[in-house]
Amino acid sequence: MLMRTDPFRELDRVTQQVFGTAARPAAMPMDAWRDGDEFIVEFDLPGMDPDSLDLDVERNVVTVRASRAEIDADRSMIAAERPRGVFSRQLFLGESLDTEQIRADYRDGVLRLSIPVAERAKPRKIEISRHREPQAINA
Repeated sequence: MLMRTDPFRELDRVTQQVFGTAARPAAMPMDAWRDGDEFIVEFDLPGMDPDSLDLDVERNVVTVRASRAEIDADRSMIAAERPRGVFSRQLFLGESLDTEQIRADYRDGVLRLSIPVAERAKPRKIEISRHREPQAINA
């Protein structure tokens, strides 16, 4: 599961997502949910060159980077509303997820990460041993 840490950092992240900055355009929107024994995260990345997608994992932090090419200077643009440049987003994952087994798929402008729940975090039954008191044998 995703971990939330500093509320001010979260506010700053949301502000940058919505408005972007000169150095970093508005970030990628995402959806996340648990589906059985997997945690699924989808990022909207329409128009991104698949070769520009980069996914790094360090400990429990997943970093997604992508870029959309700058506008060709020879074009006489009538409208240029789509953000361009490098996009980056970090996810702070809980210890209950297995970052060694992350799978990623980019299709139809959506990057989908499938992160399995770690075996140690799954519910399991614990066997209870039963010791019986010795019984006296009457003869």
